[in-house]
Amino acid sequence: MLGMPAAVDVPLRTEDGVIRVGRSRVTLDAVIADFHRGASPEEIARHYSSLQVSDVYLVIGYYLRNQDDVDAYLDDQERLAADARRRYEADHPNDPLRERLIAALAEKRNPGG
Repeated sequence: MLGMPAAVDVPLRTEDGVIRVGRSRVTLDAVIADFHRGASPEEIARHYSSLQVSDVYLVIGYYLRNQDDVDAYLDDQERLAADARRRYEADHPNDPLRERLIAALAEKRNPGG
């Protein structure tokens, strides 16, 4: 007979202001973005080999129960990233690596022309 299940900790930790999943370097942002794109927990765990599928299920469950708080955190992270990008672009307006990356992205979006 199955006894009362034990409480399970959600495998999230904060490191330098960023929430990461399990013992990995994978961010909560990345897992939730994949989830929003329709990836299953198994697909997400395959995408990030350092994640355990059970951890992904727990994180998605946590997200679904705390969606407003997690979405607010994700919005804050997006704002911080946009601010950092603007500062970098202002400090490095002619960065050749940036230009190559933009060209590669354009080619990927429109192969062959």
